[in-house]
Amino acid sequence: MNPKILETRDLTVCFNLRGKILTAIRGVDLEIYEQEVLSIVGESGSGKSVLTKTFLGMTDKNGWIERGSLLYKDHPLHEYKKEKDWLRIRGKEIAMVFQDPMSALNPLKKVGEQIRESLVYHRSLKEKDQIQEAIALMEKVGIPDARRRYHQYPHEFSGGMRQRIVIATALACNPKILVCDEPTTALDVTLQAQILKILKELQRAFGLTIVFITHDLGVVANIADRVAVMYAGEVVEQGASDDIFYRPTHPYTQALLQSLPQMGRRGEPLFAIRGTPPSLFQEIKGDAFAPRNPKAMKIDFLYPPPNFAITESHTAKTWALHPMAVKKHGHPSISRNASSLAREPAFTATTAASRENRKKVLQLQEVSVAFGNGRKRFRAVHEVSFDIYKGETVSLVGESGSGKTTLGRAIMKIVPTSGGQILYENERVNQKMSKEALKRYRQKVQMIFQDPMASLNERAKVDYIISEGLYNFKLFRTEQERIEKVERIMAEVGLLPEFASRFPHEFSGGQRQRLGIARALILNPELVIADEPISALDVSIRAQVINLLNRLKKERDLTYLFIAHDLSVVRFISDRIAVIYKGRIVELSESEELFQNPAHPYTQALLSAIPMPDPRKEKQKRLLTYEDSNHPGESASLKWTEISPNHFVLATESELETCAKQRKRGI
Repeated sequence: MNPKILETRDLTVCFNLRGKILTAIRGVDLEIYEQEVLSIVGESGSGKSVLTKTFLGMTDKNGWIERGSLLYKDHPLHEYKKEKDWLRIRGKEIAMVFQDPMSALNPLKKVGEQIRESLVYHRSLKEKDQIQEAIALMEKVGIPDARRRYHQYPHEFSGGMRQRIVIATALACNPKILVCDEPTTALDVTLQAQILKILKELQRAFGLTIVFITHDLGVVANIADRVAVMYAGEVVEQGASDDIFYRPTHPYTQALLQSLPQMGRRGEPLFAIRGTPPSLFQEIKGDAFAPRNPKAMKIDFLYPPPNFAITESHTAKTWALHPMAVKKHGHPSISRNASSLAREPAFTATTAASRENRKKVLQLQEVSVAFGNGRKRFRAVHEVSFDIYKGETVSLVGESGSGKTTLGRAIMKIVPTSGGQILYENERVNQKMSKEALKRYRQKVQMIFQDPMASLNERAKVDYIISEGLYNFKLFRTEQERIEKVERIMAEVGLLPEFASRFPHEFSGGQRQRLGIARALILNPELVIADEPISALDVSIRAQVINLLNRLKKERDLTYLFIAHDLSVVRFISDRIAVIYKGRIVELSESEELFQNPAHPYTQALLSAIPMPDPRKEKQKRLLTYEDSNHPGESASLKWTEISPNHFVLATESELETCAKQRKRGI
């Protein structure tokens, strides 16, 4: 093992928030070694970001190190009190890549100048050399035509390219440690795979030590050498990547792995961790995870467990490892193999035969959406056609910018269409509608938005937020009836009645998403458009929301258009899947047929990029890429072909020939 570069001993970090003391980090012992990738995983609020920001002295004026030590190459960082001390470390020795590249970049400055700022501040180079160095860094992180793009602004870059700029900025001062705080969370699977590949290449080229924060265990399997699992401000388990995935020991680690969609069976609820994490404003007695652990022992509620060594490099904080507990209950480690980590979901999708007996709820016929005029006219959606039947879930998948959300908003009449027809129950809706017809449509078709915080009125209480539709459509006779409807829908989505008097910022991400679901469902809609409703949620919360959506679908006979880029979730929840690329549907098929026999090369590229919670498979997989250079972009060269029953592909003749050969060979 390489020498230690950074370590913490009994590190405890506190914050003063509105006169209350919050203990965000509770006695963390952690060692980080040179040129390794350490992944820190855990739910939101577990302390991942606070811990790593402490490495750079970024706990802000309300935070401080209460006790313990933080050593970087034997330098006692815990003793640093002044900003000038931290400036010797921050950027030059330890640099950070933040989660949201758009908020990390100044929208008013050219990206090249933002990279150069670090060089101006930390390295004494001439201006000409600074510019050359910035361009070279842009090239190293995979930005094509870097010399020209040096002079562009952040809004002129895609999400993946903006993240590359942030990485280049962090690397400008040749740091020894690169802290990456959820750098791939908001990216689709193909961009995520590209960023992970770049980080691994940069690690080898610069000899970097990388601390990678994420809640996506598939990403962890791809990039991590070692893993530290955090819960309620503590590191509850740490070890080599193989130890955590194949021999998880702490009940929280085991629960996280069980919550993955890949571990689910279609038609059955996903495993979800019950309850919520403890409040860090209060003193925690015993094991913090005990109230959520169905196998908790009496001692778990009384005393905090020490760190037990499983092997020389694998430790866990759980009383289940005490010799007396092992003697009585056996060793708590669960032995897993590759097949148990990524097993095939049982296939119970809606078949074509069963759809024949159902009515078409929504019909899209050559729907197009365009923005701008003349030369600046941009076609976001181009001639999209498919139907959605009563009671089924159709998922729309594709990269960021492919037109998924635009199509969903067109169905909702938020954005106008430029061509084609949208029919809801055989009535055209993408045209001028009477006030009454529009009112009926708005009530029957509802949307769950991606970002619950942005879509909820932060100044309104939950009671009003959920009731807004009732007020707009006058769906109650008395105040008591309205209150009863609100309480009923809150109970249905798993929220307590007393939450009605709270504001959105007082809830966790999963609870806010439940508020968005309750707001949509209180109108008793028939069709729900769910626009990336789980993309920003933790693994365990994601499982809860998926279970909720599936349960409500059965109980209310709902129909879903589920927009997503997480294909592991799509497989679990969908009856049929439509793959969209640059505004066109390129493949449409039953869910399992698409996963077993992907035909279009773009679909194959998407599937190859799905992160698998299996380190061995993840590190050996071959990532496919799709370049549509053979497409002239004209409809005449593309054919919508049914290659097998209910499996359609939009492709050129050469792509169809390649597809036929692959299917013949069983690829």
